[in-house]
Amino acid sequence: MMTKGMMDQTALLLKKSLDLRLRNQQIIAGNVANAQTPGYRAKTFEFEDALRQAATGQGTDVATTHPRHISTHGGAINNVTGTIGEIRDTSGIGDRNTVQVEQEMINLSENQIMYEATTQLLNKKLNIIKYVVQGT
Repeated sequence: MMTKGMMDQTALLLKKSLDLRLRNQQIIAGNVANAQTPGYRAKTFEFEDALRQAATGQGTDVATTHPRHISTHGGAINNVTGTIGEIRDTSGIGDRNTVQVEQEMINLSENQIMYEATTQLLNKKLNIIKYVVQGT
């Protein structure tokens, strides 16, 4: 297992992405589970833009002015938590449930594909580090 000091920016970004995608999976599953609950408002989970900004150093990250300064860039990535929103019923008819099961299944599939791709990238990153450490 990698210690915190061994993790570079890419590994931190991939780990955080996995954590946020897991949270997204839980929210989507909650929506599907409540598809028949009258008055339930479907939840959304937004994190991609915040993660992208943290990874590129935009937003509230502190800039370093000298190469030997300690970067807070990794801290910005760790601080991304995502935002949960609700989809409001604008139709005014029916049971006021805003879950669209077909859309949730699309969201679920997309999230799963991105989770698996991120897992593969993190595994490759860890294999490179292992290769370097072993010196083979």
